[in-house]
Amino acid sequence: MKSNNDKGNKGFGFWQRLLVTGFGSGYSPFAPGTMGAIVACLIWLLLYFLLPFRWCQGILLILLILFTVLGIPAATNSEKVWGGDPSRVVVDEMVGVMIPLLVVPGDDRWWMYALASLVLFRFFDIAKPLGVRRMERFPGGWGIMADDILAGVYSAVILIVCRWWIE
Repeated sequence: MKSNNDKGNKGFGFWQRLLVTGFGSGYSPFAPGTMGAIVACLIWLLLYFLLPFRWCQGILLILLILFTVLGIPAATNSEKVWGGDPSRVVVDEMVGVMIPLLVVPGDDRWWMYALASLVLFRFFDIAKPLGVRRMERFPGGWGIMADDILAGVYSAVILIVCRWWIE
């Protein structure tokens, strides 16, 4: 269970806090993980409407890698400040939902797949079936991030199968 204790601020700067809280969405009093996932979806939507689709998906992949690489040590540091797997940390949800967003098609059905990305990811993140819960056993930021990455992979696989079946 995530905790919201605040034990101080040493070694946990503004940029790390901004990243791990999903640009502040982790401070939401209602469903911070869902809010973090929604922020990632909004970032994708902004890219989708402003850029050619290939650019959108390429930048999303870069953000996914960047948020993962920076999110693991930042999440580790957040545990030192806020305790084990704090609910304010939502970079893991952002990364998790970005994975199925990578398989959204660039056609007129994009919005159905984008919505399904969010719903499927949140299902796997909350229910934690098929080994997702076991990923939380990794130490520090690895455990915080790994379960959401696996939930995102499961969501993406389902969307790929749906696309294959529908098309």
